[in-house]
Amino acid sequence: MLAQEVIAAKRDGRALSRDEIEFFIRGLTDGTVSGEQAAAFAMAVYFQKMELGERVMLTEAMRDSGDVLRWDLPGPVLDKHSTGGVGDNISLMLAPALAVCGAYVPMISGRGLGHTGGTLDKFDAIPGYETQPDVATLRRVTRAVGCAIIGQTGAVAPADKRLYSIRDVTATVESVDLITASILSKKLAAGLEGLVLDVKCGSGAFMDSLPKARELAESLVRVGNDAGCATSALITDMNEPLARAAGNALEMQNAVDFLTGREIDSRLWDVTIALGAELLANAGLASGGEAGMEMMRAALQSGRAAERFGQMVAALGGPADFVEKAESHLEKAPLVEEVYVVESGFVQAIDTRAVGMAVVALGGGRRKSSDPIDYAVGLDWLAGLGQHVDNEQPIARLHGRDKAALAEAKRRVVAAYEIGDTAPPETPLIIERIG
Repeated sequence: MLAQEVIAAKRDGRALSRDEIEFFIRGLTDGTVSGEQAAAFAMAVYFQKMELGERVMLTEAMRDSGDVLRWDLPGPVLDKHSTGGVGDNISLMLAPALAVCGAYVPMISGRGLGHTGGTLDKFDAIPGYETQPDVATLRRVTRAVGCAIIGQTGAVAPADKRLYSIRDVTATVESVDLITASILSKKLAAGLEGLVLDVKCGSGAFMDSLPKARELAESLVRVGNDAGCATSALITDMNEPLARAAGNALEMQNAVDFLTGREIDSRLWDVTIALGAELLANAGLASGGEAGMEMMRAALQSGRAAERFGQMVAALGGPADFVEKAESHLEKAPLVEEVYVVESGFVQAIDTRAVGMAVVALGGGRRKSSDPIDYAVGLDWLAGLGQHVDNEQPIARLHGRDKAALAEAKRRVVAAYEIGDTAPPETPLIIERIG
């Protein structure tokens, strides 16, 4: 078999066999498939698409291209994945809360790219926290604490790492088939028994319309279940930032405030509770959705989730007193400026992607994967839809390193907010469940 034969078959619209897919993925992993061939394969899939069976086989082949973890734990191994948004730090609260409820959460997370923030970048803001530990450390911390949030190691789904880098520069990132295999191959390699997908929809999401979000959610759920992992999805609103902060250290502080009860963003609370309840019910730890919600509320309100979070941070090299003294451990930007609107009114619409790009303009995000990150910069006090703003109530507060970047971010934030005389009608935060 030759790589070009597999490419030609997909180019001509034929469904690929398991042998063909496994041959091509082996070649991606060992380097016998060239970058040009990988690019041609990605473009052929983008235009000709894959049937459900092909997607399952591609996901499994990419999963099996590296280490696949096996667990022997007294509770179910669960995780969640978000398709990316602005102010989305839910993993930081969800993982320890699930651990309190009896689950084990080896969460392999990613870094931000473009306007979206990355979970790993938030943890890199913690001094000493090891985001790329070896598998032995992942196992030890997961068993001892109940959760460990880390990055993809070189041994986990290496075929995905290579194919993703090629998709990023060949305009094939948007392929639902390839997105599905990319997300699930890494998650399934972690040895999960249950997975919930948080598929974002709106102005700050990669899938900006409900039909696109639904297509991706259905693909992920069907492939995940057919690959042997109990999988469901919630489609959630991303027409405004999820938290009132965007930027790595600021979102980390926001999460600590949430866990300790100092300040809780209502949108974060609702999505965290819903995702956790979904996982607990699907895994049999809760008798149903309502019982799962009650368990999640208790885990958070009791302070036990905050305690688990602190244990995880310390076990992975961070400060032992991080939860108690987060403000003293997180770096702060030297320049802070509040942003006001010219005319008072209600926030009618937010270009959430533009808000995320304001963080990038400050240095807190990446335009390309090799860009460095300034963990201290970002936005907080973000006004939400329907909120009244005026010359005393800002739409945001900027945290920056230099005046030029601050001015550029301010311009982007002001342009992102549409202000009017009346508040817009409320829209559902959790739009749809795909099971």
